[in-house]
Amino acid sequence: MENSKEIESLIRLLDDPDAEIFEHVHDKLKSYGSEVIEYLENAFEKAFDPIQQDRIANLVHEIQFGTLKTELQLWHQGGAFDLLQGALILNKYQYPDLDEQKIINQIEAIKRDIWLQMIYDASPAEHVKLINHVLYSIHGFSGNTANHQDPQNSYLSQVLETKKGNQISLAIIYSIIAQKLDIPIYGVNLPQHFILAYVDESLESEFEGGILFYINAFNKGFIFGRRDVDMFLKQLNLKAEKQFYEPCSNTDIIKRILRNLISAYEALGSTDKVRELNELLDIVSKEL
Repeated sequence: MENSKEIESLIRLLDDPDAEIFEHVHDKLKSYGSEVIEYLENAFEKAFDPIQQDRIANLVHEIQFGTLKTELQLWHQGGAFDLLQGALILNKYQYPDLDEQKIINQIEAIKRDIWLQMIYDASPAEHVKLINHVLYSIHGFSGNTANHQDPQNSYLSQVLETKKGNQISLAIIYSIIAQKLDIPIYGVNLPQHFILAYVDESLESEFEGGILFYINAFNKGFIFGRRDVDMFLKQLNLKAEKQFYEPCSNTDIIKRILRNLISAYEALGSTDKVRELNELLDIVSKEL
């Protein structure tokens, strides 16, 4: 890189005790964006001074977080069509060096396992039984009941690794795979819970909103009906609003992941993370 000499000189000045010099060096390095990260990481490995190490680590995080905000903004403004992409952007908040292709390949592999056993004219319930069999019995996914508040439950890379997740992460994996197989399963934003709906728009006259049934991805793909949702809302003393029964947008799902992460990090006392995640929540909450 043509500026490599200047970058290396600037990095050496990062431990300068003069606040004004540090500020100038910091801003100049930050202006280079992600191309400077490699240099900073190399310098971090060689640095002995804890102040310099700390300043390098903070600067790397600031640059990565800035890139992440831009990516999330573009995803949101572009219509939020790809749920997997939105979830991967959030995944990079905790794992900036995330290998996105690895996650895409893991999801494709599960999809292929289902596709190989699919019967063309199977009923909706049979399709769901097959997805459940592959996802829960063969691949061993389950709800993380023991450590439900753990922020790791919200990062797809960790859920695919440990095979344990919360309601929303399991529902995301489930619905993404189903949609790749042309099975119309979408997320429903229930209060205190997140479920899936099997939607057949051609049956809208027979079934409200064309929803044939609901699926609980957290409970091994358990199938249930509208009356169960009625009962659940009654227990919570909530009015039966349309939004609690029908598929929500991808943006709503990403907001829900962010709120889960915010409450998980609040419980851990990670105030910096809470502040940054609120910034990300503001980005996807903006009206387009």
